[in-house]
Amino acid sequence: MTDSRIPVTLLTGFLGAGKTTLLNTLLTDAGTERIAIIVNEFGEAGLDHDLIETSSEEIVLMQSGCLCCSVRGDLSDTIAGLLDRLDNGLLDFGRIVIETTGLADPGPILQTMTADPYLARETRLDGVVTVVDAANGPATLDAQFEAVSQVAMADLIVITKTDLVPEAKVAAFETRLRAISPTAQILRAVRGAGTAARIRGLSGLRRGVASAEALAWATGPTAAADPLANLSGLDRPAAPQVDLSPHDARIGTVSVVLDAPIPAHVFDYWLDTLIALRGPDILRLKGIAFIEDIDDPFVFHGVQHLFDPPVRLEDWSGDDRRSRIVIIARDMTRPELQRSLDMLRAGLPDRRAGVASP
Repeated sequence: MTDSRIPVTLLTGFLGAGKTTLLNTLLTDAGTERIAIIVNEFGEAGLDHDLIETSSEEIVLMQSGCLCCSVRGDLSDTIAGLLDRLDNGLLDFGRIVIETTGLADPGPILQTMTADPYLARETRLDGVVTVVDAANGPATLDAQFEAVSQVAMADLIVITKTDLVPEAKVAAFETRLRAISPTAQILRAVRGAGTAARIRGLSGLRRGVASAEALAWATGPTAAADPLANLSGLDRPAAPQVDLSPHDARIGTVSVVLDAPIPAHVFDYWLDTLIALRGPDILRLKGIAFIEDIDDPFVFHGVQHLFDPPVRLEDWSGDDRRSRIVIIARDMTRPELQRSLDMLRAGLPDRRAGVASP
């Protein structure tokens, strides 16, 4: 079954990183897909007015057929208003992009989309895109923890201004970003080129998703290149050396591979306990889980204490029945995260599992 809900992309990033340029690129290079972009204020967005066809108090229509909408009050009401006009044939778009200027942490928006019954039924998160600046990004990460959180929560990191920085510095910055967010895709883009096609299909949590896509999203593009390699995580090569700031160190990521299917009550108890103790600090928790007595695995995803409905992977093939779980958390030490996963492993029938800590 395909997912007919409207996909939503969250666009966040550093001040001055190039979000405005990326927005204008999306509005003019969207291919066959028309996009509705939601911004706080039109003036803040810095849209290229030469591309505007018509405008009103609430909506700017671009020559490409895409449109830009300013938040009027509550974000949920703004999205609901767009969808109502879409249903009534007054607007035409196939995706919503929310630009988070002034909202440094994407978490509240992710929670709104999950907690609001109407939005959960009509829309789905298709990915978090974080724009970072190769020239000023390292200093921004050093100075602002919010910027580090934006990177940690990303499905796609777009590095801009790479043409202004020596290749060695760009490579070192990319290595640092990978250390913060090991599961994200990373794209280098000059003035937004090539980004329009890459923002689609970032999330593995959608009905009808292929198993390979879900695996890449849950465990990272590198790990998913060979899904049977290093499943225990015990022989993972040492991470490349990179200079991290104290802000970077506040983000912890651990992953676990469980050999045996998980009893449902064990998984539920582990998840409930983790959320109750440290829910506000969980930036993202995602993975693919095999549950006892169920043939197909499930993709799951949560932000803080809220979780999307799991998606069943009906095209999974072969004898591989290992579960993969990744936790990205704030202000939690790796020992804390590993103790949580120890509790999960202890409930398995044969207690076989391997742990990896990027």
